[in-house]
Amino acid sequence: MMKANILLLITAAIWGSAFVAQRVGMDYIGPFTFSGIRFLIGSAVLVPLAIWLNYRLKGKASANEAVKSDNSSEEKGISLIMGSVIAGTVLFIGASLQQVGLVYTTAGKAGFITSLYIVLVPIMGIALKQKAGFGIWLGALFALVGLYLLSITSDFTLEYGDFLMLIGAFFWAGHVLVIGWLAPKHDAIKLSIIQFFVCGVLSMLVALVYETIVWANVMLAMDSILFAAIMSTGIAYTLQVIAQQDAKPSHAAIILSGEAMFAVLAGWLILGEILTTRGMIGCALIMVGMLVSQLLPEINFSRKIKPVT
Repeated sequence: MMKANILLLITAAIWGSAFVAQRVGMDYIGPFTFSGIRFLIGSAVLVPLAIWLNYRLKGKASANEAVKSDNSSEEKGISLIMGSVIAGTVLFIGASLQQVGLVYTTAGKAGFITSLYIVLVPIMGIALKQKAGFGIWLGALFALVGLYLLSITSDFTLEYGDFLMLIGAFFWAGHVLVIGWLAPKHDAIKLSIIQFFVCGVLSMLVALVYETIVWANVMLAMDSILFAAIMSTGIAYTLQVIAQQDAKPSHAAIILSGEAMFAVLAGWLILGEILTTRGMIGCALIMVGMLVSQLLPEINFSRKIKPVT
């Protein structure tokens, strides 16, 4: 369990630091160019992992089981592709809003607002007839007050970059729900490879229309692109998969929510970003909201209280 928690903490640190890489990379190239190259490389990075896992599974299975597995894969191949296209499209919208939003806001604020998806997932799940207990609504209240302190200006307007991040958080939550629907039906690695590829292609298509792609500038941003692609997509994703084989989902979600704190820390250490006292209180309340929504998900207004798992 300790090993799994450490791996999840490393994953959160990588994901939080990626916000800095995403922001720095746009000093040289446009947001859609950055996302396009990032996700195409990220898709390619996962291919060796998929081949290795497939080799291990085939080594353990008997010949008959392997044939049966191959046949079942063929039967649901179209569903895998269609599901990946849906997931990749939702990912594209969320990633685009996040990447463009980073032009107008700090990496630290982006990390915390994006992390609101942890609270939004169970609330949006109501549409899928999933229950949301008192803990979810209490967490949402804390997060809403925190968002107000972090992003609402003195004239009661939401800053543009933060607004894009907030809309993006809804799509990140939607992406979690889509993956939750698809993952039990298909191989997770293959699903990720195809959805990252779809997201990368869509981003590049938009970049070709609205941005000027200069290869020299792409090379200047390559360090940031590779960090986001290899570290955030390839390595962090792999660590998450390995860790969640042993970690409880609720514990994993709590540790991974630390991504927001690492985003603030990385923004301060690398970019010199500083939050106001009001902003720090807002971040703290958002974090409390995320923790409450994960620790008390089953509490409702009735007298029956289910144990937290």
